[in-house]
Amino acid sequence: MLELSLMSAFLVGLLGGGHCVGMCGGIVSAVSMHLPHHKTKLPFLLAYNTGRILSYTLAGTIAGLVGASSFFLQHVLPVQQVLYGISSLMLITLGLYLAGIWHGVTYLEAAGKVIWKTLQPYSKRYIPVQNFKQAFILGILWGWLPCGLVYSVLIAAIATGNAINGGLLLLAFGLGTLPTLIAMGMAAVKLKTVLQNIWVRRVSGLLVLGFGLLGLLKLI
Repeated sequence: MLELSLMSAFLVGLLGGGHCVGMCGGIVSAVSMHLPHHKTKLPFLLAYNTGRILSYTLAGTIAGLVGASSFFLQHVLPVQQVLYGISSLMLITLGLYLAGIWHGVTYLEAAGKVIWKTLQPYSKRYIPVQNFKQAFILGILWGWLPCGLVYSVLIAAIATGNAINGGLLLLAFGLGTLPTLIAMGMAAVKLKTVLQNIWVRRVSGLLVLGFGLLGLLKLI
């Protein structure tokens, strides 16, 4: 089931491009538009996104550890089955979002506003970006920006009950977001348009939803 979850997380990141543009569009513009004219954009965008994905992976690892700590209740509750069921339900929720049927995952964004209020002032120190170090640190900070998609995958990471699997899940999600954000920074409008096509999103959303339903069926 981990392989299906990793594939689902990657698809959620890849096809959640519309959400990513709205959440991270400003910072990607800050990284790319204010560079000195003699510098190419791609290395800076890669440095920023490496930092961002690193934060996602760290958060996923912590979430997996939280899930693992719940296993001490195994003798009282069917913890493994409960976590597996939660993970499957989150895949269904994310599938509905990608397909444009239900946007409930966005309500989770309020949960991270406290952390972001603490980190946001530090991010301003690295704008405008002038070197790779600034881009990388900015990416690390912006990896904690409140995002319903990230939090949904984090819930699934908790449900893995394993730090490594939780980290891998968020890594897969982060890698999925990479094409859209790189395309946005490089002004590659065609790729961004394809990824945000309604039929591409619907087919992918239904595929992710199918993975979730498959997981629930295995519990019966």
